[in-house]
Amino acid sequence: MARVGAAPWPGPVARLTLRQEYTHDRIGLSIYLCTVLHEAAADLYRLNPHDGPDPAALFARFVGWARPRHLP
Repeated sequence: MARVGAAPWPGPVARLTLRQEYTHDRIGLSIYLCTVLHEAAADLYRLNPHDGPDPAALFARFVGWARPRHLP
């Protein structure tokens, strides 16, 4: 969840902030986002093991948005 409100993280403000923080370290951004994705998936499966999150949706939410725009 976002720090403010109940919107899913990372929202538009968090994405912009992360892009700025990792402007010169895209690999570092990807590693950080994969780490957060792993932690979120573990938490979500622990909280609801029978109806866990869709892996593709989690990837798009946590990592997919950070891919360079020129890649498919």
